[in-house]
Amino acid sequence: MGEFEQKKDAIYDASTLGMPKMLILGLQHMFAMFGATILVPILVNNYFHGEGLSVSVTLFMAGVGTLFFHLCAKFKVPAFLGSSFAFLGGFATVAELNTGIFADMTYGEKLPYACGGVVIAGLFYLVLAVVIRLIGVHKVMRFLPPVVTGPIIICIGLSLAPSAISNASTNWFIALVALVTIIAFNVWGKGMFKIIPILMGVVISYLVALLMQVFGMTNPDGSAILDFTASAQASWIGFPDFQICKFNITSILVMAPIALATMMEHVGDISAISATVGKNFLEDPGLHRTLVGDGLATSLSAFFGGPANTTYGENTGVLELSRVFDPKVIRLAAVYAIVLSFVPKFSGLISSLPSSLIGGVSFILYGMISAIGVRNIVENKVDLTKSRNLIIAAVILVCGLGFSNGLTFTVGGTSITLTSLAIASIIGIVMNAVLPGNDYEFGRNPKGDQHRGVSVR
Repeated sequence: MGEFEQKKDAIYDASTLGMPKMLILGLQHMFAMFGATILVPILVNNYFHGEGLSVSVTLFMAGVGTLFFHLCAKFKVPAFLGSSFAFLGGFATVAELNTGIFADMTYGEKLPYACGGVVIAGLFYLVLAVVIRLIGVHKVMRFLPPVVTGPIIICIGLSLAPSAISNASTNWFIALVALVTIIAFNVWGKGMFKIIPILMGVVISYLVALLMQVFGMTNPDGSAILDFTASAQASWIGFPDFQICKFNITSILVMAPIALATMMEHVGDISAISATVGKNFLEDPGLHRTLVGDGLATSLSAFFGGPANTTYGENTGVLELSRVFDPKVIRLAAVYAIVLSFVPKFSGLISSLPSSLIGGVSFILYGMISAIGVRNIVENKVDLTKSRNLIIAAVILVCGLGFSNGLTFTVGGTSITLTSLAIASIIGIVMNAVLPGNDYEFGRNPKGDQHRGVSVR
């Protein structure tokens, strides 16, 4: 079995440990995914000026999506599906659309259309799964090499950079506390703390903000650091605020190309989980099955007003740490997330996070997304001394960052906007297919294959 030989010191059946230990292991997985999963709706809510995604809906759909994924993967793959960071740029773009039907919409009215775009992006996974099943993963990946997906991920992170600075500038001290905390736990953290730097950054900077509020301090502009109005008004038990998505060609064209990055992230995460657990999940239950599970979970989440889902590297870290590789403990974490989604008081508390804290977290997060794009290129040994590779990367970067307002045109009386990322994705794929010298082969460099996509671990 080579690289996928089962680990002798690992536990593949957690039931032998007893229910109390299983419950604790499930809680450990919930903490690992928690900070990053709730951060996505917090950031999107910021883009939509308070009318964005719900934390309760996000937690509910992450739990349900994970359980659905396990069903599709024959209950064999120990993966948790949390919120995807890759679509943040898409949400930010839809929030600011002002052409066609979006011209007179409020931010809250635009949100369902953003979710509709994510639904279609999730369905792209099914297309890729069918193609992989028919012609094999190696032939498909030649059209989606790191020289295309890496620069696209770089564009995703850099396009969001101004938002991070804008939020952080409302109170630079709190932003720096969040930033320094995340860096400290990332670099010097041990064990579980190294896996949850985002959660620790949120918690510690929030406690600092709370202390500043208690001592009568305010933001530089005189506003209160924390606002507990939403938490005070929220009830202890209630249903998540689901809303049905809507479809429009422009929002679909904003979101759909991002699936290129998230599908590659899925391939990388399943490769990484396989190496960690010692079982070849790419073969059994098969990459086509895990792609269907992830894609349908994403579409289901967005259909009811949640973010895109993605397999989480953070939980792979917990697998390494605990050496318990039983998917049942992941399903326990999914149940915990669903239960927590029915506590509106908790969601209200999350909404009190100050903009400066969000800015500090996103300051490092958006930079990491871009840096991960660079890592994709480096670890997959993309040869940038070759003119074809250099040209493809250069054109993608200019298109992804240069067309700030996209391209708007009218077809059959309908106004359609192609965003910069859509333009970059289309041109990158076409150039890679047309220019001679494509030498990328999936599976030749397993370590590089494990680092595809936008996983921030």
